[in-house]
Amino acid sequence: MRIDKYLWCIRYYKTRSIATKACKEGKIRVNGDSVKPSRDVYPTDKITVRKNQVNYELIVLDTPKSRLGAKLVDIYRKDVTPQETLQKLDLLKYSKEYYRKRGMGRPTKKDRRDIDDWFDTPESPENKDDSEE
Repeated sequence: MRIDKYLWCIRYYKTRSIATKACKEGKIRVNGDSVKPSRDVYPTDKITVRKNQVNYELIVLDTPKSRLGAKLVDIYRKDVTPQETLQKLDLLKYSKEYYRKRGMGRPTKKDRRDIDDWFDTPESPENKDDSEE
């Protein structure tokens, strides 16, 4: 099975085209080598996936026939990502909150839209009649 299709089947990427793009950008390695999307995957291959600033390490146990449900993914791969890298992911979440807490600082574009929606109240029928006369 192709590496891009395998990563899509085991739900590491939402679409196969995103998995293909990741392979072309060099974010996918098989047994330490950067691979093309057409590279075949075999059981016992070690895959390294760089996603969200974290290197996930997987061992291929088997190749599925098609895309799997989330509960069945562990049948086809073994996640051997070191615990330190998963803790790094938690630290990244906390660091994003550090830069701008909600309600602090200048409002974002989304905040400004919400404020505008709150101030834009529909006109009452009484006001419309006065303006038409």
